[in-house]
Amino acid sequence: MTTPTPAPAHTPPSFSGGELRDPKLAAALHTLELTVRRRLDGLLHGDYQGLIPGPGTEPGDAREYQPGDDVRLMDWSVTARTTHPHVRMPVADRELETWLVVDLSASLDFGTAACEKRDLAVAAAAAITYLSMRGGNRVGAVISTGSTITRLPARAGDLHARTILRKIATTPRAEQGVRGDLAGAIETLRRRRARRGLVVVISDFLGPIDWDRALRGVAANHDVLGIEVLDPRDQELPGIGRVMLRDPESGQSREFVLTERIRADFTAAARLHSEAVRQSVRRCGGLVMGLRTDRDWIADVARFVSVNRRGLAGTPAPRRAGSGGSQ
Repeated sequence: MTTPTPAPAHTPPSFSGGELRDPKLAAALHTLELTVRRRLDGLLHGDYQGLIPGPGTEPGDAREYQPGDDVRLMDWSVTARTTHPHVRMPVADRELETWLVVDLSASLDFGTAACEKRDLAVAAAAAITYLSMRGGNRVGAVISTGSTITRLPARAGDLHARTILRKIATTPRAEQGVRGDLAGAIETLRRRRARRGLVVVISDFLGPIDWDRALRGVAANHDVLGIEVLDPRDQELPGIGRVMLRDPESGQSREFVLTERIRADFTAAARLHSEAVRQSVRRCGGLVMGLRTDRDWIADVARFVSVNRRGLAGTPAPRRAGSGGSQ
């Protein structure tokens, strides 16, 4: 007899069918805000207010060169005066601009565990927003359904944070048969000039990896974080015999008999694709956080942040994909 999988300790509220002025939607967003602030806010005590602050842009103190230091940080004037090689370490920025790129294509309207992937994407956006908007930091968003791209400017303040999350939660579901356009959403940030900050891409990343070029262009001026939102059925199929599977972004349907061979091939292909996604983000110098609809998303975010916030004041965080809830 199969033991049922226990429900996650924290499950995102459902935003299915929410309207802009729906009292239930407001209550769900308020619950989400309280969950993030109570469970995660203590992770960000200190001077540096970013979620995964990198070395920054302002020059700091010079120190003697150590093996492994970036040679581009060499301070040649100090080196000449002391006759010993020195580097000048940049100071992490205290005011940051964070941009959310939220993929709400049709493949996100799916879930077989505690919630839909769309609900988990809203929860991830809330976590990034409330963890980033401290000390005057600004947050903006680009929301893509495949047929539409909506851009909300980067601003500070709790009211703006709630506006962004309400807009994400109430974005109409993508039409069936419409492909997602993650590359186009990322490209909108590549075309704009902005101070260096953090770009967070929230998606299930299913489908062709045609967004990597746009992401590399963004990564030239910003730090990058990818949040991979998945459902258990994105990675493995149940042994239930004959099924009809439908791709919501192409509209195509196909009948299968889920033999052990087909299930094994599907699992292997899903793992290869997930690893290819992670490698694409890593090649941009970015990190990847994995969230799943059958896991405690708060615990996964907390674990990821606690591991990767070691990268302060010129000490790079370990570029290790999948920390915190990765598969």
